[in-house]
Amino acid sequence: MADDNLFSLSGKVALVTGGNTGVGLGFANGLARAGADLAIWGRREEANEEAARKLCEHGGRVLPQVVDVAEKDQVEASFTAAVAELGRVDTVVVNAGVNSWPASFLDLTDEEYHRLLAVNQHGAFHTLRAAVAHMVARAEAGDPGGSLITCGSASVLSGVPRIEHYSAAKGALLSMTKGLAVEYGRYGIRANMVCPGRIRTELGGPAADARRADEGRYEVLPIPRAGTVADLEGIVVYLAADCSSYHTGNLISIDGGLMATLPGTRW
Repeated sequence: MADDNLFSLSGKVALVTGGNTGVGLGFANGLARAGADLAIWGRREEANEEAARKLCEHGGRVLPQVVDVAEKDQVEASFTAAVAELGRVDTVVVNAGVNSWPASFLDLTDEEYHRLLAVNQHGAFHTLRAAVAHMVARAEAGDPGGSLITCGSASVLSGVPRIEHYSAAKGALLSMTKGLAVEYGRYGIRANMVCPGRIRTELGGPAADARRADEGRYEVLPIPRAGTVADLEGIVVYLAADCSSYHTGNLISIDGGLMATLPGTRW
């Protein structure tokens, strides 16, 4: 009997970069719950294995791979290995990224800036190029289609002090995403960006401390709370599913109404 679930990913394979923790693991969990087999990329083998154990509880295959997306050769070899092991890749979620919080823009060092670009911008490019090559080859063999999902940030849409380097990389990724949507739509390949708002994760450090310190500001949002990684599962499943086959070149904010709300407004 045919699967009548509009959002079923049974028989599909997804790859998530930075998929072993935080937002990336949230994306991966949604895809696994919907029935997709997965490859998850991360730089830490132990974290990859732990994430894979959790994801396997949903019943699908999970291939953990140690990959530094800043290294082109690693990306290309790992993508080839994922296809060999899982048979194909239908959806690629470009999520791997790093950030830093200098005291000010003027305190941002050249080394810090280029380290971030190596992962967030160049790593995304390496990953997207490998994905597009695979999907185009499949299409030319009579099997068109594929979904490219890039992870953006609310800072793409609104200025945020001290992370101008991070925002710039995400802005460049948005432009690349839209360009891919236009250039490769004829192969059935779609490309969209998901922009999370303030998402609470298990990650620590300055970002988590800042989130806890200003948690009260989210009381002004239409949905008056910080988001969780579970809030991101539905959108990635939709974009990976065939029901979104006409949805491309778009930026989708999952932010509790952050970008729709006037500063200081209380409802």
